[in-house]
Amino acid sequence: MNRNTKINILLVVIVVALAVLPLALGLGDHKDEPFAGADAQAETAITEIEPDYEPWFTPLYEPPSGEVESALFALQAAIGAGVLAYYFGLRRGRRQGAERARAQEADAARSGGEAEDTRSRTEQV
Repeated sequence: MNRNTKINILLVVIVVALAVLPLALGLGDHKDEPFAGADAQAETAITEIEPDYEPWFTPLYEPPSGEVESALFALQAAIGAGVLAYYFGLRRGRRQGAERARAQEADAARSGGEAEDTRSRTEQV
């Protein structure tokens, strides 16, 4: 197993641990909504500190429920991941294409040199 494979496996284990450990250890069991987003937690903290606080503006679209809001966030994350994957795939494809072109040019130069050697030998006879 090479070094890159070991690093990739370690990173996957860390990501899985970050996802599973909070659930397994029961972190957030004392809260009403243990895995609420930072926006909801900030709103709760602000209303506790300053009950008369009025927001500066209202959202353009207020989802009907937390599930819809989570689904829209997941869709946004998926679109972002797709854009990043497309970009990195495009870069890799261009790099591989450039490598193939260089290899073909090198092969053509080698075969062109061999053709000139053959012509010069034929002309000498």
